[in-house]
Amino acid sequence: MHDRQPMTTQSRRHSAPGHGEIGEIWLAGPSVAQGYWKLPGLSSAATVTRVVTPAQTAQELRLLAVNAALFACAVRAVRDVANLGALRAAPSGTTRESLLADMSRHRVFVLAAALLAVGGSAGADEPDRLPDPLRMASAIALARQHRTEIAAARSRARAAMERPAIVSALDDPMVLPSIDHLPFMLGGADISLVVEQRFPLSGIRGHRRRTAEAEARGIAAGVDRVRLEVELEAASAFVMLREERQMATFLAEQRALADQLVAAATARYGAGKGTQAEVLRAEIEVERLVGELAANQAEVRAAEAMLNTSLGRPPELLVPPLANATTDEPPALDRTVSAALDRRPELRVGRAEVDRAHAEISVMHDMYTPMAMVQTGPSYTMIDGAGWMLMVGVSIPLWRDKLHAGVAEAQAMAEMAEQDLVGMKRMVVGDAVVARERVLAARARWLSLRDQVVPRAKAAIEPTVAAYTTGQLPLVSVLEAAQALWSSQMELAAAERALGIAWARLSRATAQGGQP
Repeated sequence: MHDRQPMTTQSRRHSAPGHGEIGEIWLAGPSVAQGYWKLPGLSSAATVTRVVTPAQTAQELRLLAVNAALFACAVRAVRDVANLGALRAAPSGTTRESLLADMSRHRVFVLAAALLAVGGSAGADEPDRLPDPLRMASAIALARQHRTEIAAARSRARAAMERPAIVSALDDPMVLPSIDHLPFMLGGADISLVVEQRFPLSGIRGHRRRTAEAEARGIAAGVDRVRLEVELEAASAFVMLREERQMATFLAEQRALADQLVAAATARYGAGKGTQAEVLRAEIEVERLVGELAANQAEVRAAEAMLNTSLGRPPELLVPPLANATTDEPPALDRTVSAALDRRPELRVGRAEVDRAHAEISVMHDMYTPMAMVQTGPSYTMIDGAGWMLMVGVSIPLWRDKLHAGVAEAQAMAEMAEQDLVGMKRMVVGDAVVARERVLAARARWLSLRDQVVPRAKAAIEPTVAAYTTGQLPLVSVLEAAQALWSSQMELAAAERALGIAWARLSRATAQGGQP
């Protein structure tokens, strides 16, 4: 492939395509076929090409290079056949050996190209390829699968599940070797080896375990909260990209209409029925739309990068066409509220916090109960010899004010957790109701623009342009009709985005885990 040069061309004018134009991939080089055998006319007219658009992937371009390599293999295979005939007719010696060496090199090249074709075909089925068209539910599922924030939250939840075993365990025993008595004359010594263990006389270990389990449940519910936030980000990026691509379509239509206006104004000016000012005014609209199209291309690339990032993919990967917005109505109000109260992870976090606070009250009450201590182990005295010693002790919870304050603090925290849960339920219901009503409002606005406003604005264009062409209306009337169409199209794109965002927020408010 080193002796072939790829280039992008425009087939009609044989030059590089302009910005945003569709071109063709051509190959040039000494190893590319020069034409048809003994058919110069057909060779000069024929061109082996493949049209590529900006939406094609890098893998498809690699396949184009593979196809070119296989074509070169076919050319070299034909040369082998010719060499084989020459080999049979050649005398032994240098000529015969040269032909054999040349055929061997061709076989190596064919093998290498075959391996390249296999590798290129395998690379074409990329694991990061998105379904075509990409639906919002698929995008949300990919975000759940690839976003590292969810994996981090799950790891934190797994770590929290280990806390109950840690906080409910007994203190580690202590081994205390001791020299109890060593005479100055060094005639012997009293020694002992004691093992000490402390343990509570109350149920504090179980209550501490309950506290840690409640905290672990709250952290586990936090995983769903992170998941919902990731889904909301993915859905928002999805509808933003869909809006920008729809804007690109509308801008292309507007550019075509502006070109039509320029042609009509130029025709009137050439016929002496219009003025040069009309032509310049129409050209202003064309140039404005050219700038808008260039800006929109950058906005589309930015929206694609944002969607890829929200799905946990590299930002430079291409995104296939997106599915259209849903026209479904939201669920009934009672179902929406019930789903929010049953599924919202914030409520599970609040309930877990209430359980943790009540378990903490029990822990504080257990502080009134003494702790026990046991020491036991072998001993040796110079008088009595070997023996065994045992010591038992208990703590005295003497500072009652501290204990009373601990219980009061835990009770206040439990009351706060309960009130927070009540307020959270109220907010969850309010969020669900508001999100549902906003879906209804966005849906009504979008349907009105799609089914009534935009079609009527389009219908007004053709008779207005015709009337201007015949001199019945001024250019201002045509521009007003065009501006009405362009404004309604922009409103339609914005309304579709607002509808998608509203659905995403309703799904977040009800913790549905996806959208229609």
